[in-house]
Amino acid sequence: MEKAKPLHLMGLHGVQRLRRPLILLLLAGLVACKRDTPEAALRVQLAQMQAAVGERRAGDFMQAVASGFSGNDCMDRAALHNLLRMQAHGNSALIVTTGPVQVQMHGQQATMKFKAHLAGGSGRLLPDSAQTYSITSGWRQEEGEWRAYYAQWEAVH
Repeated sequence: MEKAKPLHLMGLHGVQRLRRPLILLLLAGLVACKRDTPEAALRVQLAQMQAAVGERRAGDFMQAVASGFSGNDCMDRAALHNLLRMQAHGNSALIVTTGPVQVQMHGQQATMKFKAHLAGGSGRLLPDSAQTYSITSGWRQEEGEWRAYYAQWEAVH
């Protein structure tokens, strides 16, 4: 039987293995507490997208992105998908940490504002690159699911 290792010796992959069950537990708690509210559904969707990036599953992330998506510099849905795939292939480890999320409902649409810290690298203890972004995203329901139809982001210095 393998001895337990302190967190600082586990490396990035070991810490990420611990994060996944915690994220799923958090998601289950959110769903159980407020499953009927649109705000809770949006928060769960964002957490699932965050987990998908951390696990380098670009296709799963894109399930929550509307077909008519638009982002910075005229980025469309296909360009966003390519960007995510490029990051997944270029980094053996990706970490996404979001700050407090503000959700504003506008009838059948919503706006979410939050900060996201993105880090990537070789999977060793320290990331090779990191940047924090301020993100504003627009959401609407399509076929009973919340999907992001626009996002604007800018680096926070």
